[in-house]
Amino acid sequence: MNGKTVLVIPCSGMGKVHGLIGREATYMAVEDLAPDRADTICLAMLVKGEPAALTTVRKHTCITLDGCPKACARKNVEMAGGEVAKAIRIVDAFRNHRGAQPGTATTLAEDGWVIAREIAENVVEEINRICKGMEDMQ
Repeated sequence: MNGKTVLVIPCSGMGKVHGLIGREATYMAVEDLAPDRADTICLAMLVKGEPAALTTVRKHTCITLDGCPKACARKNVEMAGGEVAKAIRIVDAFRNHRGAQPGTATTLAEDGWVIAREIAENVVEEINRICKGMEDMQ
């Protein structure tokens, strides 16, 4: 993590387009839009109780992205003792995209990429807000 402030954790969401959108939005945010301020970890490692994942979650402010109402990412971060600053539900993004054809569980269509990019931009806005708040506290 090397000084990176915010941890973005998507649900696994295997078999669902909402999970794929969440994962792609996470990669856009942490690799392309805010690589100096954010990182991600694999939710499965956290669920498994892997010590390094638990330590990482407890040391960083987290944003979770969940593809379904079960909110597995948010719930598992909280159960691990992490702080969830923002919990994002992928399904909520579809309110602005009625009738969208996002793709499948394995491949995003153009609508899916548009939604993923929108979510990634929202994640980065939240990352910037969190980072500014940390700077203001210093």
